Amino acid sequence: MKYFKSYGPLILLVLLIDFIAEMIGMQIFSIGKIEVSILPLVFAVIIAILIYLIPWHPIKKLYSDKRVKFAGKYMILIMLPLMARYGANVAPKINEILSVGWVFLVHELGNLGTILFGLPVALLLGLRQEAIGSTLGLGREGELAYISEKYTLDSPEGRGVLGIYLIGTIFGSIVFSILAPVLLGMGFSYKAVAMSSGVGSSSMMTAASTALAAIVPKHSETVLSFAAASQLLTSFIGTYIMYFLAVPLQKFMYVHITHVLDHKREVYPEHD
Repeated sequence: MKYFKSYGPLILLVLLIDFIAEMIGMQIFSIGKIEVSILPLVFAVIIAILIYLIPWHPIKKLYSDKRVKFAGKYMILIMLPLMARYGANVAPKINEILSVGWVFLVHELGNLGTILFGLPVALLLGLRQEAIGSTLGLGREGELAYISEKYTLDSPEGRGVLGIYLIGTIFGSIVFSILAPVLLGMGFSYKAVAMSSGVGSSSMMTAASTALAAIVPKHSETVLSFAAASQLLTSFIGTYIMYFLAVPLQKFMYVHITHVLDHKREVYPEHD
């Protein structure tokens, strides 16, 4: 009873927001020849943010630090049914997927791009510890779990990964739903585009594969299977690539780039 009194209101609020988002459903609109998909997940995040902005004490109390930490702690468990869904999508096309298996493995190395390109930019913009959380990956479930376990979500690193997580949830699916048709129009194979949509984000993958399947309806089953397989591998193999490759690479680049930037500031101090 005490447990429900502490966290029950937050759980009920989440269920209400989820119900409203599902009632809204996926909204698809066209920009020229490109179809943009906005998933219920995006509406859920926006609604939760708008409710928090209501200047009413009971609302602010719902978003207390204790309850937010509770939500962050169990967020990963909520994703487990989604992982099972990916497996169900992969199974019907398993032979076809295995025939191009090595491509999926090479695809995972692309996850290092956020460090190679994003970390220097973040540090040049003045971020420090926040850059560790915001550039380790796309800030999805794997990175969120690693950062929360190592640094906690209350740390600068935690704020960095949470910021990317929210931005990716709201804008990522929109960008990916536009990007997939554009890549297909540039001449890329629908299989290649489907594979590339599995970047570790369920919302981005769903948006990209849904938009792609709408363009090539004859191959929609293959598109969804390849996208799900890529997403599944990113969630599984990508975790090891993150731990054994991404984390050491990020530490190396962070130390050397911050050393150069700090030395430059000492040599060329800013003037008031």
